[in-house]
Amino acid sequence: MQTAKPGDRVTIRYIGTLDNGRIFDSADHDNPYNFTLGAGEVFPLLEEAICGMRVGEAANVEIKAADAYGPRRDGNLLRLPRNRFPTGRELRVGEKLSITFGDGEERVMCLLKIDEEEVVLDGNHPLAGLDLTFALQLDQIDPGR
Repeated sequence: MQTAKPGDRVTIRYIGTLDNGRIFDSADHDNPYNFTLGAGEVFPLLEEAICGMRVGEAANVEIKAADAYGPRRDGNLLRLPRNRFPTGRELRVGEKLSITFGDGEERVMCLLKIDEEEVVLDGNHPLAGLDLTFALQLDQIDPGR
């Protein structure tokens, strides 16, 4: 029976959870996830775990924060004076804003804190600093060419 190897296009179903059991993402029977092994489309440790699997096999893959979205970095926090935002604009913690920097780079940042003086925006990935677990099943292997 065929096993998955780099260059193969594979289809998986998975449930991604955090240490507290919260589901952060999933791909089910109606909406599976397809990617090419070795193409860098998923975390390297996930690719490594899938290589050698056969269709129908299941696995639990734990990926530490450092190998997923990395640690949360204070350098990704942006502190701005509250008066840099329009006075009539209601701001809410958790809201996502698109910020354009001086060099033209645009980033989506999450409002972390708001008070009369300051607004703190967080540019970290929402899953930065968190360990991830994928309960997955390999559904299909399309051999690479």
